[in-house]
Amino acid sequence: MSKSPLRKDKTCLNCNYVVENRFCPNCGQENTDTRKTFHHLFVHFFEDLTHYENAFWKTIKNLLFKPASLTKEYLSGKRLSYLAPVRLYIFISFVTFFLIAIFPTNTDNLMNSDQTTTVPVTDKNGVVKDSVIAAKVVKLSEILKADEEAQKKKHLTNEQQNENFLNFGYKNVKELDSLQKYGPAEDKLSDFEYNIVKKTLIVKAKNTKEEMMQKFLEESQRNIPKVLFIYMPLFALMLWLFHGKKRWYYFDHGIFTLHYFSFLLLTILLIFIFNKIMDCFVENAFTDFISGFGKAISFIWFFYYFFPAHHRFYGETRVISFLKSIALLFINIILIIILLLVFIVYTFINIH
Repeated sequence: MSKSPLRKDKTCLNCNYVVENRFCPNCGQENTDTRKTFHHLFVHFFEDLTHYENAFWKTIKNLLFKPASLTKEYLSGKRLSYLAPVRLYIFISFVTFFLIAIFPTNTDNLMNSDQTTTVPVTDKNGVVKDSVIAAKVVKLSEILKADEEAQKKKHLTNEQQNENFLNFGYKNVKELDSLQKYGPAEDKLSDFEYNIVKKTLIVKAKNTKEEMMQKFLEESQRNIPKVLFIYMPLFALMLWLFHGKKRWYYFDHGIFTLHYFSFLLLTILLIFIFNKIMDCFVENAFTDFISGFGKAISFIWFFYYFFPAHHRFYGETRVISFLKSIALLFINIILIIILLLVFIVYTFINIH
């Protein structure tokens, strides 16, 4: 309950009902002054965010260390002691993607290439006596920079420089349109294929490889929350197909899914924060050990969590639960791969 002063007017602002006490007996709205100070808004934001006090930390603790306990408690009717599943997921999702956006990972860490060169060994007179092979790791930024410099040196357009990148057999949109209009029927593309190829050619013509990479990563960060939102109902559907329809409703599987994905995002957030903290220390054997150990424990729990969660929630024997969990994970890996491919294509062709 807030500490805001009550309004002198006893008419509810929401439903015009007469309010004798603090709350409207008809709609439940608090009859307090609607004009708030900044201090009140700031305090109210955190009260709303954690409404919760003990409920917030109790929810987080159970989510991390007691698989399926939140789902069982929620479906048994104990709902005021914990954060609501939808609210919990939205909160964790927002914090996770917000922090990842403001503290981005260096793109050089995403892709490195081992490059070897032959170094001649000469004597004091400059005569080549032998050669050794030297190896170094070439960063992604160096590869893209070299590609851009080569393009400028040769005075090539983006179309010419990117011709062999995602090559569908068409040099540009003009050639594609010409073949699509005047070419033989067997060489023409379907409308779906034509749109994909055309948009890809447009992206390649407008951007260098470095620009495409940068824009693709930016678009990916914006679209990943949407992909998860689309994928969760599919995950719940798989659970519904694998379990008794009389005992379990789709709603039950949906609550389990919300809690499970909240756990996954929270674990990703904690790993991300842990990595950022470890980056602040000087790299040595001790910090490398702590970093490696922490990541190993996190990833093991990240992948193992589903098995006890599934067993405890659905109450099946360990063998049946384990076999179903393996089957569900296998099916979902296939779905994730398909969804990722669609996501990659969709994100790339919509680069501006």
